[in-house]
Amino acid sequence: MKNILVTGGTGFIGSNLCHRLIAEGHRVICLDNNYTGSLSNVAGLTDNPRFRFVEHDVIEPWDCEEPLDRIYSLACPASPPFYQGSRSIFTTKTCVLGALNMLELAKRKGARILMSSTSEVYGEPTQHPQPESYRGNVNPIGIRACYDEGKRCAESLFFNYNRYEGVDIRVIRIFNTYGPYMNPEDGRVVSNFICQALRGEDISIYGQGQQTRSFQYIDDLIEGMVRMMENEQGFVGPVNIGNPGEFTILQLAEQVLAKIPSQSKLVYHPLPADDPTQRKPDISLAAEKLGWAPTVNLSEGLDRTIAYFRRIIGK
Repeated sequence: MKNILVTGGTGFIGSNLCHRLIAEGHRVICLDNNYTGSLSNVAGLTDNPRFRFVEHDVIEPWDCEEPLDRIYSLACPASPPFYQGSRSIFTTKTCVLGALNMLELAKRKGARILMSSTSEVYGEPTQHPQPESYRGNVNPIGIRACYDEGKRCAESLFFNYNRYEGVDIRVIRIFNTYGPYMNPEDGRVVSNFICQALRGEDISIYGQGQQTRSFQYIDDLIEGMVRMMENEQGFVGPVNIGNPGEFTILQLAEQVLAKIPSQSKLVYHPLPADDPTQRKPDISLAAEKLGWAPTVNLSEGLDRTIAYFRRIIGK
């Protein structure tokens, strides 16, 4: 049994991770300001004596009296409607100051710390698929830069704390992920399409829908995260965690509509600025170092996610 801190613990990824860690018998502190997360995502854990929720914003330093063995540093808005615009400065602060505060905590506690970075560090890729060695093609002053460059800076902090402060780090780069506990209003494409179809609303396609994404089911991501955190080879990353199955946005919309009887129609909108046209992970390093590969295909993952959103929207 380990003492584990999960920042961003009431969010989509964090809450799924908390459920996994509690099921494995660990003690979990769930830290979140609930900006994009919700206490309802961890409602089934709050009566467990091994689970504790702390409301806190990682932009501010935080400490705890109990020992810590592991820190999963996940706190950050991760969908464009939540991290762009008037929240862009807040997003960069969360990426950079949040990383700094958690690294200092890991240093004080002697804890291993994992950073959830993102495929967005690759920007509009000129190499396809994207290996970890690819340094990216990011617009540093674009509307997405608050998140893209914030995560790139956070990666730099993690590796410098490892080199010069001796902090035991792990860094993963997460590709598009979907599944239960997603916020139905968070603006991510899978949840958008499912919720629009369930409500009988038109399906919003940006551009011509020919941009590609690789969609990973949440259980596969959580398995990759845990394997990366617990690997004892001294492998710190970064490592891509994603599903290399590549689909166009239009193909995704068609799959969702095939699974949900609906009067929804496809409606096309202008493509947002700096929206990547291709995204596909090279996961050979994860296979080599972690023995990891995704096991849930898109059709099966969509079925599980649709079942979840039927319950949520029904309420």
